Amino acid sequence: MGDDARQRLDKWLWYTRIVKTRSLAQKLVKGGKVRVNNERVSSPSHPLKTDDVLTVTLARQVKVLKFVGAGTRRGPAVEAVTLYEDLTPPPVPMTAEERATKGRAPAPEKRPDKRARRDLIRLKGTDD
Repeated sequence: MGDDARQRLDKWLWYTRIVKTRSLAQKLVKGGKVRVNNERVSSPSHPLKTDDVLTVTLARQVKVLKFVGAGTRRGPAVEAVTLYEDLTPPPVPMTAEERATKGRAPAPEKRPDKRARRDLIRLKGTDD
């Protein structure tokens, strides 16, 4: 792992355990979800070199990673984290109000009275 360390993008994503399989890494790159030094890459064989900064868009998050070294195998997670430096900014904390309303449907205003129900039936044109 010298200063001139280079590696294919898809292999590196797989070695670092960003994706589960190499074919998923290829799909991620071909789908335009990976940027190297702020430029979109569409070739899974794009060579990475030391100090390249990758922006990877995953299903629920965006990761910003700095290429530190090339891997030789897909080893344990402890070995994988030595291949990159995580530059991802920490998530913005939610306010108490946002936490309270997250995932809830808006509260209904009020239940329609008899006149409102008849107006709805007339509007829909049904005799239910």
